[in-house]
Amino acid sequence: MDFTVDIFSKLDKEWALLAAGSPEDHNAMTVSWGGMGTLWGKPVVTVYVRPNRHTYGYMEREEYFTLSFYPEQYRKALSVMGSKSGRDCDKDAEAGLTAVKAGESIGYKEAEVTLVCRKLYHSDLEADKIPQEIIDYCYGSDPIHRMYIGEVVDIIRR
Repeated sequence: MDFTVDIFSKLDKEWALLAAGSPEDHNAMTVSWGGMGTLWGKPVVTVYVRPNRHTYGYMEREEYFTLSFYPEQYRKALSVMGSKSGRDCDKDAEAGLTAVKAGESIGYKEAEVTLVCRKLYHSDLEADKIPQEIIDYCYGSDPIHRMYIGEVVDIIRR
């Protein structure tokens, strides 16, 4: 598997979609926090999801998830996927994205690259271990994220 990117801007500046579930029952959300690297001798991604997000239940339930990347022309679609809840609407339809099977999970036909990941680990971030200025800036009264680490088991290119 080969995937070469500027890891410091791929998520932060370009965004990605985190998705879990099946083509019939899934949810996805835009993410801009995360990382890519190596852990336990495996290629991994790390993503963060707040427990009040609809995607959280899918991440908890499913063994696999995907992280997918899009050309700039899909920026508005990613904005829809990050600002609306799948509890309230059909985000895929509103964003104009087409859900497809991606390995053991869900992806989108429009993605340039989809990383199929097997969940290896998860843990809640602990507020008392985060500097107060970050708590103030990123959380306020919002819930703290859960971290998921997934082994990249496949890379699907369009």
